[in-house]
Amino acid sequence: MKYYVIAGERSGDLHASNLIRAIHRHDPQAEVRAWGGEMTQEAGATLVKHYRDLAFMGFWEVFKNLRTILGFLSFCKKDLLAYGPDVVILVDYAGFNMRVAKFAKAKGLKVFYYISPKVWAWNQSRAYKIKALVDRMFVIFPFEKSFFARYNYPVDFVGNPLFDAIAAYHPDPRFLTTHQLGEKPIVALLPGSRKQEVERMLELMTSVIPQFPAYQFVIAGVSNLPASLYQRWQQQYQVPVVFDATYDLLSHACAALVTSGTATLETALFRVPQVVCYQTGTITYTIARSLIKVDYISLVNLVAEKEVVRELIQHELNTENLVAELKKITASGTERQRQLDEYEQIRRALGEQGASEKAGRLMVEYLKAPPAQ
Repeated sequence: MKYYVIAGERSGDLHASNLIRAIHRHDPQAEVRAWGGEMTQEAGATLVKHYRDLAFMGFWEVFKNLRTILGFLSFCKKDLLAYGPDVVILVDYAGFNMRVAKFAKAKGLKVFYYISPKVWAWNQSRAYKIKALVDRMFVIFPFEKSFFARYNYPVDFVGNPLFDAIAAYHPDPRFLTTHQLGEKPIVALLPGSRKQEVERMLELMTSVIPQFPAYQFVIAGVSNLPASLYQRWQQQYQVPVVFDATYDLLSHACAALVTSGTATLETALFRVPQVVCYQTGTITYTIARSLIKVDYISLVNLVAEKEVVRELIQHELNTENLVAELKKITASGTERQRQLDEYEQIRRALGEQGASEKAGRLMVEYLKAPPAQ
């Protein structure tokens, strides 16, 4: 069968790659065409577009680049029809992918969605739209199954794919030596994977460094962004950058400052106490604040349904607050052990390893099943 997969972000590339491998195991003749990145390509997909071309963040950023985005959408529609897949598999990235879902459904194509749009966070009535456009939804958080049940829309809870990614990770025994990291305890800085968020977050994250002389700070860089982007902070604070080695960094870190997103949950699963950071443009924040229907922005707190990690959002994200919160989770901090204890509860709530395998198997089974009478 022919599969058309769309992942528009770095984390989506990771999860799509594991999903594609699972599909190949259950459908050895599978042909996969994809929007993604190097990991998707290495998993056996023919790459159409790289996610770096799609990395627009925030309402204002999307508005400014609307012509470009609409151009990508037009190209995608033509490519879909030319390829004629048995199924379109959408991976997260709701703003773009829901438009693709609408088009694909209108053209009679089957639509699967892996990693649900976060409709439970804002504009919850969008669940009706998903129900109308998506044939099968595969969710990764346990609370999502009960959320969609309120709309009489059965979904498959497959577990969280981060367990698969972490299980496939093999620690580099020479990591510290290779990057010339000394004996001081490490504070990991995870600024994100988009250019504008990296610039904004590193400006704030690195500002705490003078207050922590007993620690070494290390930036988790990503190779899909130019290395020159990080040079300013490397030179100003003598902070090393490790590229595409976030899991190795988290394996050695004692604490972390993390931009809100998938990385907050990864940090928790590596048992690293953290402070969650989020700041965006005023227009984007004002719009988002009026729409958000949940109490937290970090996946850690959303899964726990309470504050496990401190979230510093918008005006609260400043040097003074970062210093105060980071002190609480370093070696002698009062909050450190509490976070570690709460992480165990989160791990249990998320299920077990095998999300990608389960999702891939179910997708193939649904496609091979005879149509309902």
